[in-house]
Amino acid sequence: MPTYLSPGVYVEEVSSGSKPIEGVGTAVAAFVGFAERGPVNDPTLVTNWTQFTSKFGAFMPGSYLAHAVYAYFLNGGGSAYVVRIGANGDANGAKAARAELMPAPAEGGNAQKGYAIEALEGGATGDEISVEIADASEPNDDAFKLVVKQNGRESEVYDNLTTRKGPNNVVTKVKAESKLITIEETKGSGALAVPPKGTFALSGGEAPSATSIAVEPNEYVGSAADRTGFAGLEAVDEVTMLAVPDLAAALQQEMITLEQFKSVQLAMIAHCELMADRVAILDPPPALNAQRIKEWRVDDAGYDSKYATLYWPWLKIMDPLSGAPTFMPPSGTVSGIWARNDDTRGVHKAPANEVCRGVVSLETNITKGEHDQLNPVAVNCIRSFPGQGIRVWGARTLSSDPEWRYLNVRRLFNYVEESILRGTNWVVFEPNDYKLWESVTRTGESFLRRVWRDGALFGQTAAEAFFVKCDAENNPPENRDVGILTVEIGIAPVKPAEFVVFRISQFADGSGLSE
Repeated sequence: MPTYLSPGVYVEEVSSGSKPIEGVGTAVAAFVGFAERGPVNDPTLVTNWTQFTSKFGAFMPGSYLAHAVYAYFLNGGGSAYVVRIGANGDANGAKAARAELMPAPAEGGNAQKGYAIEALEGGATGDEISVEIADASEPNDDAFKLVVKQNGRESEVYDNLTTRKGPNNVVTKVKAESKLITIEETKGSGALAVPPKGTFALSGGEAPSATSIAVEPNEYVGSAADRTGFAGLEAVDEVTMLAVPDLAAALQQEMITLEQFKSVQLAMIAHCELMADRVAILDPPPALNAQRIKEWRVDDAGYDSKYATLYWPWLKIMDPLSGAPTFMPPSGTVSGIWARNDDTRGVHKAPANEVCRGVVSLETNITKGEHDQLNPVAVNCIRSFPGQGIRVWGARTLSSDPEWRYLNVRRLFNYVEESILRGTNWVVFEPNDYKLWESVTRTGESFLRRVWRDGALFGQTAAEAFFVKCDAENNPPENRDVGILTVEIGIAPVKPAEFVVFRISQFADGSGLSE
């Protein structure tokens, strides 16, 4: 309490008692797969295609990660986290460019000890690096200057290097400071010789391909404690969508079996259910027809989760590597459509009846009869319509519970729950009395009223759309004595018009004949 001792005017700032709840983001995807280069098992934020290529490289043979991320941004995605796996313990996962700085042979033709320089980053980008050996600014018998150039431009300069041990030793200095190269001594006879003067271009860098990667199912899953695989995404609260496009790539190349494919997808579902703030976008195995995908969904996989969804068939795109059409799993395109739908309409609108950008055609064009068999078992089909392009034509989760049948209902609840969770931290340790109950009720109602006005809740009035209850009835003395504050919230989400029925009848002379 403030103390007033002398007469005067006192101005004090007093809290209003309630703080508005801000809506959280709903369109942040996470992709797990193979890449040319970049950090391994480190969730990395990228906000556009250029950022992805600068950190992870471009398209890689036998991998769908780059295709999925490209499709995500093409279809309206804004930001994504990328987790690279399958580098076989090598941060680059590719053959690095190399050059040897060898002095002239000693008397008798024996090779002298020299140096070998290697690019830190594997792949063809190492071929852009060259090193120049020149005179040192402080001349000495074994002193020299090493200049590292990239694309012909000077990037790093190391002056007054020496072959002797000490802080200016060329190996010690370069390994400690260089961001582009590493250097090591080569085998030979005699003492180390000063590298010959001149310019030496690195060469031999080769980009990896997914066929050269050996991956185990547990690499996809990873560990939350070690921050590996998609389990490491537990530390990234912003993620709302999870896709693993290169799970299908590993299945295609027989690196994993169909049973292991299913086990990883079950781990994806378990991860999303554990986090309760994201949804898994599952890809089906490749080359399945309508009858086979139904059998796989119902008999083989049998998934049942309100935090997962399945899309089929695979999509035909133009492969920038070969210039020929190729098929890719739909998760990258679908995640971009979710983000675009959230941005243009809102998370409450089912992300269906939306055009798939960049898709040439489908692996399988299904009929209405085939769709009639797949929709009830929660296979969200992608269909081609004459004059309307290729569109997502389903918006169901894999849950058998009718309450959570529709994807937009699940994602709306995720949005509301996460927004309330983040926006009510100020309540913790406040006095649990009538004033707090009224303040929490007012804060919750203000937030839900905005959600209702955005069209996310069903009801002509706010009272029909939601309620917030926090009073003495649900906060009895025995709860207050153990520090519990209970707030009950109910919302009426809008459901999509999945089946649109027009009833048409003949009308003549004021009488109608129903058909």
